[in-house]
Amino acid sequence: MSLGDDYGDGQTRTRLPEPSGVPPRRGRGGGGRSSRGMVTGVGVIVLLIAAIAFANRGADDAPAAGKPSAAEPTAPTGERPVASGFARDEQGAQSAAANYAVALGSADMFDKAKRDDILDRIIVPSRVPDFRSTLDAAYGPELYENVGLQEDGSAPSGFTFVSRTTPIGAKVTDFSGDRAAVEVWCGGLLGLAGEGSTTPVTSSWFTITMRLEYADGDWKIVDHGQKDGPAPVPGDERAAGAEEIAKAVEEYGGFTYAR
Repeated sequence: MSLGDDYGDGQTRTRLPEPSGVPPRRGRGGGGRSSRGMVTGVGVIVLLIAAIAFANRGADDAPAAGKPSAAEPTAPTGERPVASGFARDEQGAQSAAANYAVALGSADMFDKAKRDDILDRIIVPSRVPDFRSTLDAAYGPELYENVGLQEDGSAPSGFTFVSRTTPIGAKVTDFSGDRAAVEVWCGGLLGLAGEGSTTPVTSSWFTITMRLEYADGDWKIVDHGQKDGPAPVPGDERAAGAEEIAKAVEEYGGFTYAR
């Protein structure tokens, strides 16, 4: 079943944006891929895919005239988007899975407090302790080093950490009222943006699989997995330089919700 089929009108509708993501990566020299494998191997959540970071951006947050905005989450109406309350049907399950893929791949997952908040929002309550302990063990100095971060998870001075995931499409592979299995095909960015970065921002393609359960009035994740691809044939675009990528990251905010 395609996203368009789900809507019944032959079109895929995309809700406009807000936060970021962290993906499995084909990094140069294998660094990105190995770091992604560490988290994926944990078996609970395959993160490092670039989110519902659940950022707060009000209508009065418009940038000053003539000045480029910093990388702020974007809201189509100027109001805080609500990436929750998904319908109890197949379309709602797909929307939830797409949004949760963005959240689990966000840079916020590298921050303990923000990660805990994300898990509380999107994981079935009974599974939160397991997810939390597993991810606390995964997100540590070794992983941070592999993606170019400092031991505390912060980016080195002069660099911007990028971890974003963008859902390309989704499909329901199983549905039974209050339970669903959904696959989300994604593209992701991961790395440090900045001149002289030894872990430059690279792109990757992967498919996330989620088992969802309808609980407490919303779809929640029961478990989660990931596999590589399908990856399209690379184009012949010129790779952007470190300065150009850093500028783009600063000026283009990530998405908070996907559709």
